[in-house]
Amino acid sequence: MNVSSREIRLQLDEVLTVLRDLNEFVVSLDRIGSRQASGTAVDSAVGAFVADWDVARRLANARRVISVALDTQLSEEENAEIDALCEQGRFYGTDGPASSPTDT
Repeated sequence: MNVSSREIRLQLDEVLTVLRDLNEFVVSLDRIGSRQASGTAVDSAVGAFVADWDVARRLANARRVISVALDTQLSEEENAEIDALCEQGRFYGTDGPASSPTDT
């Protein structure tokens, strides 16, 4: 599938919600990482952030927004190909100990 020239339309209000959530996550995780690097973060900071800020639900919503747009604008075959590509991702806890991005 040639994805480089394809366009997918999304509702602006949904894009803004996803963009705001992603921005909050990136900035907050960067701040936690900086505190960890300086030795001022508690060990549970990331877990607390994920739980307190409802990160899993909000990321699932972002995935849903994109998936709905793809489902309605691409063919069944194209969506199946995208689903197969997504299944090739790295998933925490599926193959033994967690690996860092540099382990691949």
